[in-house]
Amino acid sequence: MGQFILRRFGIMLLTALCLTFIVFFLTNLPPNLEKLAKTQGNMRMTDEQVENWLANRGYLQPMPVKYGQWLGILPGWVIEGTDGKLRGKCLRRDTPPEAAPRFCGVLQGDWGWSTRFRDEVATIVFKRLSLTGWLMLAVMCVMVPGALILGVLAGMKEGSRLDRTVSTLSIATTATPEYVSGVIFIAVFASSAVGLKWFKGTATSAMDDITFANFTLPVVTIALYGMGYIARMTRASMAEVMTTQYIRTARLKGVSFPAIVMRHALRNALIAPFTVIMLQFPWLLNGVVIVETLFNYKGFGWTLVQAASNNDIELLLGLSVVAVFVVLVTQLISDIGYVLLNPRIRIS
Repeated sequence: MGQFILRRFGIMLLTALCLTFIVFFLTNLPPNLEKLAKTQGNMRMTDEQVENWLANRGYLQPMPVKYGQWLGILPGWVIEGTDGKLRGKCLRRDTPPEAAPRFCGVLQGDWGWSTRFRDEVATIVFKRLSLTGWLMLAVMCVMVPGALILGVLAGMKEGSRLDRTVSTLSIATTATPEYVSGVIFIAVFASSAVGLKWFKGTATSAMDDITFANFTLPVVTIALYGMGYIARMTRASMAEVMTTQYIRTARLKGVSFPAIVMRHALRNALIAPFTVIMLQFPWLLNGVVIVETLFNYKGFGWTLVQAASNNDIELLLGLSVVAVFVVLVTQLISDIGYVLLNPRIRIS
C-alpha cells in the first residue's frame, strides 16, 4: 500500500505540472496579454505601448521561464523601466530591492496579485474556497445518503414498482440542468408571484450567516442534479450483486433478507458508487459556477466567473491550482477506497 501511494503521488505531481502548464500557456497567450495591458493601462494604447507595458512587467519572457518563475523554481524577473525604476516579481514597495527574495512563486506561497479584486490571490482563493466548502458539505450531506438509500432500495427488488419509480425520478433530475431547476425553485418557493415565500431567492446573506431560508434552495438545486446519477449507479450495482452466487447460497442457508443485504451485498455494491461519489467533489468545486452565479453566492465558482470575464490571469492560475489539487486528491482517495472496500482487489 505504501509503495502504491508513493507511485500515485509521483503520477499526481507529474499530472499537476502538465495541467498547470497547459492552463498557464492558455492564459498567457498574446491576445490575453494584450487585453490585460489595455484593461490595466489604457484601452487606446498603441501596439508599441502595449509591448512596452508587457516588457516592463516580465510578460514577454519565454514561456518556460515565466512558468518556472510562477512556480517559484526560477528566480523572479527584475527589469529597469524607462523611468529608471526597478520592477520585479519579488520586489515589494515596503521592502528595499536588496532585501527582496530571489524566489517568489506558488511554492513559496506567493500566488500573485488579483487585478479584479485588488488583493492577494491566495487570500481570495482560500476565502472563496471556504465558502464553497460549506456549500459542498451541505450538498454531500443531502445528496449522498439520499441517493444511496434510494439506489439500494431500488436494487434490492429489481423490476418492482419502487425500482421503476426511482429510475424515472433519477433520470428526470439528472436530465434537468441546474439553471432550469434553480429558476423553477426560485419562481415557486421564493417569488411573490406564486405566493410561497418559504425561502430567499438569493444566498448572499449565507456568506455571513447560514440559515435554512437562505441556504436551502442552492443546496437542493445542486443535490437533486447529482443525486439521480449516484442513485442509478447504486441501483445497478446493487441489482448485479443480488444475483450473484454467494447471495443465492446465503438465501438457501436461510439467512434473513435484511442480513443478506447489510452483511453481504451492501459492501460489494458500494464499490462502483464510491468512485462516483468521489468524482462529485471536483464536479461540485467547478460545477457550482451556475448555481453560485444564479443565487449570487460569492464562492469559488462565482470567483472563477469573475476572473475569466475580467481576464484576471493570476487569479485564474490560482483557482486552477486548487481545482487540479482537488481532482488529484479525490482520485487518490478513490483508488485507496477500492482496496479498503474489497480486499480481493490487489494492487498490481
